[in-house]
Parts: sequence; structure tokens; C-alpha cells
Amino acid sequence: MSTASGDGADAGGDGASSAAAAPAGRRIPPASSMPWVRNLRRFVGSGAGLGSEALMELETKRILLEIFKERQQRSAQAGSIPSFYKKKPEEGSISQRVQRLAKYRFLKKQSELLLNADDLDAMWVCLRENCVIDDATGAEKMNYEDFCHIATVCTEQIGQKCKRFFSPSNFMKFEKDDSGRIAILPFYLYVMRTVSLTQARIDMSELDEDSDGFLQPHEMEAYIRGLIPNLAQLRDMPSAFVQMYCRIAARKFFFFCDPHRRGKACIKKVLLSNCLQELMELHQESEEEVTDTEQAENWFSLTSAQRICDMFLALDKDTNGTLSKQELKEYADGTLTDIFIERVFDEHVRRSKVGGGNNREMDFESFLDFVLALENKDTPEGLTYLFRCLDLNGRGFLTTADIHTLFRDVHQKWIEGGNYELCIEDVRDEIWDMVKPADPLRIALSDLLSCKQGGTIASMLIDVRGFWAHDNRENLLQEEEEQVEEA
Repeated sequence: MSTASGDGADAGGDGASSAAAAPAGRRIPPASSMPWVRNLRRFVGSGAGLGSEALMELETKRILLEIFKERQQRSAQAGSIPSFYKKKPEEGSISQRVQRLAKYRFLKKQSELLLNADDLDAMWVCLRENCVIDDATGAEKMNYEDFCHIATVCTEQIGQKCKRFFSPSNFMKFEKDDSGRIAILPFYLYVMRTVSLTQARIDMSELDEDSDGFLQPHEMEAYIRGLIPNLAQLRDMPSAFVQMYCRIAARKFFFFCDPHRRGKACIKKVLLSNCLQELMELHQESEEEVTDTEQAENWFSLTSAQRICDMFLALDKDTNGTLSKQELKEYADGTLTDIFIERVFDEHVRRSKVGGGNNREMDFESFLDFVLALENKDTPEGLTYLFRCLDLNGRGFLTTADIHTLFRDVHQKWIEGGNYELCIEDVRDEIWDMVKPADPLRIALSDLLSCKQGGTIASMLIDVRGFWAHDNRENLLQEEEEQVEEA
């Protein structure tokens, strides 16, 4: 008994001494051993204590991890051959919805970073208030110190979104005078053009349904339709003509930005093309500031679109919505040669699905390409279109026999018009001298492009009026000089 009590007493004494020593050097147990920590981690890990955003984040991580594992497994099964085709998401699928939502948020964020009209006005005021006047030219200029100061002022008034325009590299892009100053106007125009192109890129990307960086015809027409209210010269367009105008305007973009005729135009090419700049020229407030000649030359003007539409309707004698070869021969008062019209139908008009197998009719889109090629003969795109018609045998080059055959029809119309007799061989030799082909026996498309007279040569071979203009070029040049002097 005494032993038991002694052991108990000893045990009690040890417990008392441990209790007495605890306050002096108490050890804090690790967090993992604390029950409330374990419970909290278990609670958070289950997702019960998370908000909707945290749950969405966890779900997103889980989905991405599954996708990553699936791709790794596919790569291991496929071996070393990389995949070059990615199937587009199905309509209405979750992946497509996520893709559209991500694109919408990205484009919205990019739009918020753009300068608006008020910001541009404020920047122009800052530039003018902090620049110096060149005593010699009276131009408003700024050196790099002024440039940095204006950057600070604009950032305070407009915000951080204007700061990217005031980088040292941008300052170095502009021409500087002997004092190292640049003019403020070119810099401001650069800012405006950058903002305009970025906004156009955002607008086009919103219409790009499959997000592949290309616009299909109906998407380009939708983009042009959205621009009409903002273009001063198109605001009063009759509503019944809007759809036809969009078809005519969109066709020029595809003629120049879709050379392989794949039915889609690259957005980057559209932004860098002269077509978009030509369209934006219609921002001018009044058509009185633009001459009739300039309106006719601008494909996107309302005058030009109505002219082309009226031209097609006048040629379509049977009013079936397409043009036959006989109807197209009346184009340009019948000055085009018959062999050229035949070649146009052979190369650029699709075979009709209705009627006989050889029945071909030119639809409105093909007619627009035809007009664009003839009105832009000096461009690579227009000359490529015409060269396919001139290449009678499809060999990729022209021989002396081809030139003789092509010009024979021009010669016939020339004589029928009461002009003097000319030698076809002389004209052929003149064309060879104008081109100076790399191969003296044949003329390739590259030769026509490099000689800078390809459009003139094409006109000489397909249009009697084009040959007349070349034959009377000196008289026409003199008349133009006299008109300029009188003006």
C-alpha cells in the first residue's frame, strides 16, 4: 500500500513539477497538430467554405488539368508527328461559349485602353500649349524634353492609356530638324491613325465568328454596314440601297486581300490595305469639298456604287440577274475585244449549274471583279486578273504568237473606227521593247509587273480605246499640261 501511495505521490509530484515548469518554457505545438487547423483545412478543401468565384477557379483548374493530361496522352499515342489541324468547337458547345466569352472580355478590355475623341482633343491641346514655334517655317515643334513634359501632362489629364504613345522609340520615328525637334502634327496624326486602326481591328474581330483572323463576305458586309452611320458622305444613303452598297464595297476588299479567292480576307491585310484608307476618306463632312472626279475614282463613294449598279442593270438586257458574253461585249461602248471577253468567261466565270453544261453567265460578284480589274490595271491584283486572260494557252507566259493573236482583234476595231493602217509586227516589237523581258522569247507576269507599264500593255491588247490612248499619249499629255496651266 505504501509503495502504491508512494508511486502515486511521485507521479503527482512529477505532474506538479511539470505544471510548474510549463509557464517558464512552454512549447507551442505545430499547426498541423491543432484540431481547429485540421478542421479548417478539411473545410476549405471540400469547397464548402468558398465563394462562387473560388469554386469557379477550382473547377477551371480541374478542367485545365484534365485537358493537359488528355493532350499528353494523345501526344504519347501520336508519337513524334505534331498535329497541324485543330477542329473548331461545335456550335453551342461549352468550349465555343468559353471561347466567345474570353474574346468578348479581351476585346472589351482593349477598347477600354483606347483613347476616345475627348482624349484625342485633350492631347492636341497639350501638344499645342507645350510646343515651340519654328521661326523659319512657323511650324509647331517639340524636342525630346518637351516630348517628355507633354507625356507627363497628358498622363495626368488623360490617364495611363496615353503613355504608350510617348516612348523614346516613337519619338525617333519622326523626322527631326537640325535642333532635334519633331513637328507635333505628324505625331498627332500618328496617334489618331493608331487609335483608328486598333478600333477597326477590334470591330472586325468582334464580327469574326470563328476567331480565325479572317472575315467572310457576310462579316465584311456587316462591318461596312456598321460604318455607314459614321461616314459623313454615306449617312443619307437610301435604306433600300444599303445592302447592295455593302456588297459592292466588300467586293473590293476581297479582290485585293483575297488573291487566291478562298472566300475570306485576312484582317491584318485588310487593315494594311489601301482599301480601308480609301473607305475612311468618306469621313469628310461635305461632298462639296470633293470633286466629281474624286468621287468617281473612289470605289466606296455613293456615286461610284450607284454608277456600277446602273452599269450592270443596263447591260443585263434580259433582266435575269446575270450577264451573257453578248451582253458583256457592250461594256465600255463595245471597245473591248471579243477574244478578251471569251477569255474572261473561260478564266473568271464559273460554269452555270442551270441549263447546258457549257452555259456560262457572269453574276454580279464576278462583274465587280471584272470592273475592279479594268479600273486597277496597274496594280498587281488587277494585272494578275488580266494576265490570266491574256495567257491564251495557260502556260504562264506570252509569246509573240499570243501577242499577234490578241492584237489582231484590236487592229480590226482600230480599222473599223476609221484610223490609219498600222503594222501588227511593229506594235508587237514595241510591246517587247516596253517590257524588256528576262527571257527574250516570252513575257511572264513578273516581267509585266517589273516594267511598271503592265497596265498600259494590257490595255493595248484588250481595248481599242486603250491602244488609242497609248498612240496619242503625247497629245493627251500636252492637253493635260495646258489644263493645269489654265487652272
